[in-house]
Amino acid sequence: LKQYRAQIVSPVILGKSPTMDIVREEFRKAIAGLLNNTITSLLPSQTSTVFMIGVASSSEHFKLAVSPGELARIGNEGYIIKSQPRRTYITANTDLGVMYGLFHFLRLLQTQQHITNLNIISAPRIKLRLLNHWDNLNRTVERGYAGSSIWNWHTLPGYIDQRYIDYARANASIGINGTVLTNVNANATTLTLPYLEKVKALAD
Repeated sequence: LKQYRAQIVSPVILGKSPTMDIVREEFRKAIAGLLNNTITSLLPSQTSTVFMIGVASSSEHFKLAVSPGELARIGNEGYIIKSQPRRTYITANTDLGVMYGLFHFLRLLQTQQHITNLNIISAPRIKLRLLNHWDNLNRTVERGYAGSSIWNWHTLPGYIDQRYIDYARANASIGINGTVLTNVNANATTLTLPYLEKVKALAD
């Protein structure tokens, strides 16, 4: 805990997008829950400590810390985490890559790993990393033994259950980037406009 608090000082998260807003929120939750610290600002400040999160093109600090060759290796969803004592960079080519990089860093904290000498360059080998549901539109689950489907089609798209958000967070935290909402005995109703709007609400 002492090491983590010393390493994560005056953090800065760069970039404006819905995904980067999620990065900020996940970072705040993690620091509060794991380190019992409250982050008041994630904006750049004058400090000798550097803890920066963002797309590589957003700061000269990232350009000095990572090479063009390393960035080329990670593609659109990979990420780079580099650290030395009192200096940490989590970066990627895209906002999605930054999000996956943050979740990797948080796993290091959760599993009590050392974080002062990191050189992580990671990229997914599979483009579509899916969870495959066998759920029906009436909320029954084929070969399911754990209750009703999580998807309540009758209340979508107007009502977004908190469980959908928790589900998305859990998936993103381990690099899953897609979901099959129904099953192999698919119902063509899902291709109608009202249901496509419901699917879009879940995707968002």
